[in-house]
Amino acid sequence: MEFPDLGKHCSEKTCKQLDFLPLKCDACKQDFCKDHFTYAAHKCPLAFTKDVRVPVCPLCNSPVPVKKGEIPDVVVGAHMDGECRRPPGQETAKVFTFRCSREGCRRREMLRVACEECRGSFCLQHRHPLDHGCVRGGRPASSAGCSGSGSSGASHEGPGGWLARRFRFKVKP
Repeated sequence: MEFPDLGKHCSEKTCKQLDFLPLKCDACKQDFCKDHFTYAAHKCPLAFTKDVRVPVCPLCNSPVPVKKGEIPDVVVGAHMDGECRRPPGQETAKVFTFRCSREGCRRREMLRVACEECRGSFCLQHRHPLDHGCVRGGRPASSAGCSGSGSSGASHEGPGGWLARRFRFKVKP
């Protein structure tokens, strides 16, 4: 108790810790310990005066002004529904543009999934040559994985088949 005036007590009602290096809140001007100096930790009633973040519209990338007491998500949503000025062409751009080439399939994909054999664009369900009935040279590209054929799928491939080309450098003849 040689220096009774040194340090300050934390202004948080539940803490009151004596701190020799107190931190002053720049909004409410009270002294706090290291555990309670943030706005959220001491539930600062004037924190909104220091909150200067401005939300940005995800469509037009322009700042959307928010008044005190308004919820930013609601204000940005109202902006997007009303006065949002999207860049030209963005409002007509479609996300799922690549339609499956398999007959009877109406699915669309975000990215082009091309078959290496026939160069067609397919959905994820029909991306493999056997799934979309890929024909190369008038015969199926591969019968690997088909049940009920009675023989191994690689035997139908021949020396230049799809499966053989895939593993050409991995297996020595």
